[in-house]
Amino acid sequence: MRLFLLTTLTMIAFAANSVLNRAALASGGIGAIEFANIRLIAGAAMLAILALALRRQFVFGGPGRIAAVVGLLLYLFGFSLAYVSLDSGLGALILFGTVQITMFSGSVLGGERPPAQRWLGAGLAFGGLAWLLWPTGQMDLSLIHAVAMIAAGIGWGVYSLAGRKANDPLLATAANFVIAVPLGLIMTAALPVQMDPVAWTNTGIGLAVISGAITSGLGYALWYTVLPRLAGTVAAVAQLTVPIIAMLGGMLFLNEALTLDFVIAAALVLGGVTLSVVRWNKS
Repeated sequence: MRLFLLTTLTMIAFAANSVLNRAALASGGIGAIEFANIRLIAGAAMLAILALALRRQFVFGGPGRIAAVVGLLLYLFGFSLAYVSLDSGLGALILFGTVQITMFSGSVLGGERPPAQRWLGAGLAFGGLAWLLWPTGQMDLSLIHAVAMIAAGIGWGVYSLAGRKANDPLLATAANFVIAVPLGLIMTAALPVQMDPVAWTNTGIGLAVISGAITSGLGYALWYTVLPRLAGTVAAVAQLTVPIIAMLGGMLFLNEALTLDFVIAAALVLGGVTLSVVRWNKS
């Protein structure tokens, strides 16, 4: 039960990141890449303070560190760059589809053998997302932004798989963020796509700081806490609940409408996740 509650809290933190990101960018108070950088810096500051206060040390090395840092940067900047142009629903499908493929492939290559029930549940849950998020009408897909979202999905999958090797979740997450900060600033300067500058507002900056320090920094440390106790494929499927939670958050905090499609999709996603993770007794 404790593992279930911690995993649920982690998914809520991930969904809150999506809501905060959408709220900040929709207000026009900050640009996507600037949001990603402030989010990264705020997360690094929060985690470094906690690591020094609670562990009295800071460790830069550790198993899976390079993969985790690279994965974190790919995710944060691929995600921000993709949503400059990509439809949010299609973007979520590309992201979570890529995460599923990356984590299932990595887990299988690592020796995990998920049962047929888990494959079926993952397919059902992703089908529910496709039902809800597939764009209607004419779809204008930007290749470079779609590739950026695929990179983000691969990055998050790699970051999550690397977290299963973490000896101390807090120290590992703090090291990932602190190392990523200077590399992220270099990546920003080297981005091949030019974007119009956006005037920063206190609201935009505040939402980025909350996203970085709380729902990213602490949320990712919590994710690294539960990952070693979850099969890689279970961790992958559990994340399919994030868009549903994020949309529910949009309904509660951004006055978005509750629809029948959402109810049906939520039932399919939650049913698929349950089918994937629950062990059915054989009589």
